[in-house]
Amino acid sequence: MSPELISILVLVVVFVIATTRSVNMGALAFAAAFGVGTLVADLDADGIFAGFPGDLFVVLVGVTYLFAIARANGTTDWLVHAAVRLVRGRVALIPWVMFALTGALTAIGAVSPAAVAIVAPIALSFATRYSISPLLMGTMVVHGAQAGGFSPISIYGSIVNGIVEREKLPGSEVGLFLASLVANLLIAAVLFALLGGRKLWARGAVPPEDGGALGKGGTGTGAGSGKGTGTGTSAGTGGTAPAAVAVRPDQETGGVEGTGVRLTPARVATLVALVALVVAVLGFDLDAGLTAVTLAVVLSTAWPDDSRRAVGEIAWSTVLLICGVLTYVGVLEEMGTITWAGEGVGGIGVPLLAAVLLCYIGAIVSAFASSVGIMGALIPLAVPFLAQGEIGAVGMIAALAVSATVVDVSPFSTNGALVLAAAPDVDRDRFFRQLMIYGGIVVAAVPALAWLVLVVPGFG
Repeated sequence: MSPELISILVLVVVFVIATTRSVNMGALAFAAAFGVGTLVADLDADGIFAGFPGDLFVVLVGVTYLFAIARANGTTDWLVHAAVRLVRGRVALIPWVMFALTGALTAIGAVSPAAVAIVAPIALSFATRYSISPLLMGTMVVHGAQAGGFSPISIYGSIVNGIVEREKLPGSEVGLFLASLVANLLIAAVLFALLGGRKLWARGAVPPEDGGALGKGGTGTGAGSGKGTGTGTSAGTGGTAPAAVAVRPDQETGGVEGTGVRLTPARVATLVALVALVVAVLGFDLDAGLTAVTLAVVLSTAWPDDSRRAVGEIAWSTVLLICGVLTYVGVLEEMGTITWAGEGVGGIGVPLLAAVLLCYIGAIVSAFASSVGIMGALIPLAVPFLAQGEIGAVGMIAALAVSATVVDVSPFSTNGALVLAAAPDVDRDRFFRQLMIYGGIVVAAVPALAWLVLVVPGFG
């Protein structure tokens, strides 16, 4: 049995054990990386740790730490109520606002994980407060980021268009952008319809007094959804009533302008920190994780009580899970498993079959690794049969781009991990399973649909 095949079978075993024995998959993946890397790939510790996602570790810790402080001092409460006023109380519009916001951020040049890191904690805090499915809200944020991700001036768009130009393939910048935009918009519409969106529309506008009602008579922290996810008094309501939360001393029952929450010095400072995070990441291209940690430390120094509560809310189990799995994927890349699979498919003599298989490889691998990195490897592999003229290059590249990015909802991808880590007051194990199941559905369905719509007609 080849080393590459052994490494794939070990990954399957890790999934089976984690699913049936409720063992943290990240811990299993670290053990698998050590075993396969040492015994099969002949790697030393440095070679194994080469795949450890240090940048993602800092992003997960830093962003969840900063937003845990924002939750602890009530800043997210204020933002939630401000969002309600922005859409005139129509809670059903909020998921679409978050979709559009992340799409706009990536379209103008934000890296997709940076946009998700900024928007997801606010969106999911809103979902918790108003009993919107966290799966709906989280996936709307991720699909929004991918909807704008291939604009001609975006990071993803620039990289893929550059690869196309380097390989001397025909391309269409506008076609690539529209393919991703339409695909993610359609997926978002289906998700909205299936995960409680219709019930949210039926609720109509939330009365202004609901801002005060949120502070009355309850200690639960509902995170209900149309699928019954989360915990608390409103679980499983499908988004039909706001969740009750405990009253803090600085929370009013009437509130200025009906918000139910007033601004305090700590909240003003936190809002400034959040704006600073956006400006630093988008305007100065600073690392989102390091910037978030720095801002969190500044806030912690000024208001240490909030910091003490926030440290315990960092999603350490999620950090272990994601970093472990990605370290194992790094071992697979180091020993050539991914290249081995891609070259095997590329050598198939039937261009249409090779095209759909490449789309599936892009989707499966991208669910655990860098989407752009996978496209950078797969597009050159597609060059030989694209040169035959039987497959349209424009359609094939668009299909690869869509297949490799829509799967970022997977909890093992950076965006999915950020959504999982950012969700407050939910059963994380259950939410993880939901994201994994949904990610599996996307991996199974979208590449075939992208191939059917974009490749088979022969565009380009």
